[in-house]
Amino acid sequence: MMKIDILSLFPEMFDGFLNTSIIKRAIDSSLVEVVIHDFREYADNKHKKVDDYPYGGGQGMVLMCQPIIDCLKDIVTKESLVILMSPQGKTLEQSYSQKLSLEKHLVIICGHYEGFDERIRDYVDVELSIGDYVLTGGELASMVVCDSVIRLLDGAIKDISHEDDSFSAGLLEYPQYTRPYEYDGNSVPDVLMSGHHENIRKWRLKQSLLKTYHKRPDLLKKKDLSQEELKILQEIQKND
Repeated sequence: MMKIDILSLFPEMFDGFLNTSIIKRAIDSSLVEVVIHDFREYADNKHKKVDDYPYGGGQGMVLMCQPIIDCLKDIVTKESLVILMSPQGKTLEQSYSQKLSLEKHLVIICGHYEGFDERIRDYVDVELSIGDYVLTGGELASMVVCDSVIRLLDGAIKDISHEDDSFSAGLLEYPQYTRPYEYDGNSVPDVLMSGHHENIRKWRLKQSLLKTYHKRPDLLKKKDLSQEELKILQEIQKND
């Protein structure tokens, strides 16, 4: 079972997240244990203060190192991977979520205010960002990380469900259809009604390549294309 410890000043933000959908089922099935720690409780001052003005001057407040580091010392083990949610971190990608899903223990630190005391970084293994924008705090970002990881745990969802996800194969996902067959003059592609599995596979592969080529061509530069994929892509480029 994986364990995830999250350090936050606002534990109540996780109530809905942990009690809904796939995350709740994974917790109920003992695939993962998620514990939220209010690191304010580790503050060693009378008023449980966790932030202060930065040395040298500047705008805003900075999170003090003492409460967070003491909390880390209380929960981190040799099996822990400590993650700091930070706009300075590496951008989360599906491949990294897959790597994180193999860890036994994740510890995620959520920030607030204008930043962290730099000494906190001495206790961190990796800094992680979910994109080039700034959030009020790290809680929402940590939920994104948890969701992307937990759904990959064995038994959380059917393997085939996430194997076909966008980015899992380095391509965007092919179009999906369900009932009714025709709606508002728009019908389901005939190949999906044919029952011919090989033709359906080829159609889906081509559609994935088409979507990726038009929407995220940068992904194609990173992907090691098979001979079949390369041939289809060349046809797409020729007809574009």
